[in-house]
Amino acid sequence: MENYKITTLNDFIILKQKDFPYAKGELSSLLHHIGTAAKMVNKKINKAGLVDIIGRSGEVNIQGENQQKLDVYADEVFISALLSSGECCGVATEENQNEIVFSDTFASKGKYIVCIDPIDGSSNIDFNVSVGTIFSIYRRITQRGEKVRNEDFLQEGSTQVAAGYIVYGSSTMLVYSTGYGVNGFTLDPSIGEFCLSHPDIRTPEDGSIYSINEGNYIHFPEGIKKYIKYCQEKDEESGRPYTLRYIGSLVSDFHRNLIKGGIFMYPENELSPNGKLRLVYECNPIAFIAEQAGGIASDGKQNILNITPSTLHQRSPFYVGSINMVRKTEEFLAWFS
Repeated sequence: MENYKITTLNDFIILKQKDFPYAKGELSSLLHHIGTAAKMVNKKINKAGLVDIIGRSGEVNIQGENQQKLDVYADEVFISALLSSGECCGVATEENQNEIVFSDTFASKGKYIVCIDPIDGSSNIDFNVSVGTIFSIYRRITQRGEKVRNEDFLQEGSTQVAAGYIVYGSSTMLVYSTGYGVNGFTLDPSIGEFCLSHPDIRTPEDGSIYSINEGNYIHFPEGIKKYIKYCQEKDEESGRPYTLRYIGSLVSDFHRNLIKGGIFMYPENELSPNGKLRLVYECNPIAFIAEQAGGIASDGKQNILNITPSTLHQRSPFYVGSINMVRKTEEFLAWFS
């Protein structure tokens, strides 16, 4: 029988620790705790039909959105894991209006802050559709030992030291980058470990999938309407028409397009004039992953990672995926603006 070498997430993190001589293991520990929290959330999701975890919690978050029970549970699990790591001095999440400052002596000396969307697409859980978690890690700006401030969380996406996502689907995968390429790990339930399954992920420069909520078509900018028609036109040389695929979970749609090649779009529109997705804990980490895999992300005019956030819950139009498809979208937006 042929032997297969299994590389677990923790093994891989330790192996790559040499890429961060300034970190001395702190970043590795932080990523390990995020992976542990993901396993806990995954276990709860797998029991969603059997335990009281589906449906609304009865609360409304800062976005004005009805919180799902799973949102609340995942938020608590990830915050607890980040606090216990001792390497994180503060966290910003979609579910909380302000950043959460870890003020105990141990955590306040941590080098990193984390921005996280604990459950992306949480309304899908009631219907057994894939959901996800998105996270990004920054080095703090304030001095160690001080309380972190708002400015620590309002950094350009280009300053991220790591970012990733977990997709809870037919299998559970954790995909992350520390600025040295993108690697994916699949959770093996038999041993309870994330194992390297997708090393050095590279996304195609061109793709055949476009992902957008066409139900909002009449509200889209003219450039996006024209681009959608372009995607639907037959052109054998360019491989069109493209295929529309839209799940309604950013992580799930992006993950598919990352592997196969494609573009995810959430434009500004009459209903959401500034776009819907949050720059800090949705757009920036996904953009970081895309660039590390050879793709790109834009707000339609500029690279997402070059935008300095002004508020924690700032929204932005978002176009991400294969580089040639995103560039073509920018062209259409420029032509028909």
